[in-house]
Amino acid sequence: MKPLAWLDPGTPDQPFPPVGNALEEPDGLLAAGGDLSPARLLNAYRHGIFPWYEAGQPILWWSPDPRAVLFPREFRLHRSLRKTLRQGHFTYTVDEDFDSVIAQCAAPRHGAPGTWITPEMQLAYRRLHRLGHAHSVEIRDAQGRLVGGLYGIALGRVFFGESMFSRETDASKAALAVLAAQLEAWDFAMIDCQQDTPHLRSLGARPLARNDFVTLLSKHCAREGVPGPWKIDAELHPEIWHPGHPRTGETHSDNSGFASR
Repeated sequence: MKPLAWLDPGTPDQPFPPVGNALEEPDGLLAAGGDLSPARLLNAYRHGIFPWYEAGQPILWWSPDPRAVLFPREFRLHRSLRKTLRQGHFTYTVDEDFDSVIAQCAAPRHGAPGTWITPEMQLAYRRLHRLGHAHSVEIRDAQGRLVGGLYGIALGRVFFGESMFSRETDASKAALAVLAAQLEAWDFAMIDCQQDTPHLRSLGARPLARNDFVTLLSKHCAREGVPGPWKIDAELHPEIWHPGHPRTGETHSDNSGFASR
């Protein structure tokens, strides 16, 4: 068995071990310790690594193989979701209420007693949001209540999804549709979904070998990014978006308007 690397919390620029050193069981566990400083977090994502741990555990760093990835042009906008978007049940924004989105993602689900999005994690990602690296999508109902959303990190032209939540049917799917439509318009290469789930596969995500994933990261994280805070393009219309044709909605002026672990 490969020894687990321990990171020094006082050295945020300490290099991570090569992702090829990650354990096979549990899949992808690479290192422990360190801290959640902006420098260490951004370095982790840039190399295909993310933190995931529960209260009472040390910070654990993961790089599973394969990796679940969603290419925006491959998003599956199913007929039922398109209908929901067209009916105007939801309104959507980006980067307008990051704190509420991460708090909702951290809330216990289905009677579960705890969450992996600890107060320490929330503080770290709020800091990244203030620095322009972390972004949220907010979905609200007709009464303006926040009923769905997601958040993640952007580096270059890659978005790293962290978590999503839904308080109404299709709300988290709507958030991912809005994100994918906007990212395709901005020529983002991919959305990292981290873990392969039936839910994400139904929306177009697919497993990618870790080596291939890291190769794409090295290319697309180096590209010029979109400065934060983000705003949705005025001409973006997710309800008539056809993935693979990112400018479809721009000619239809008669129409209005990721992973949870």
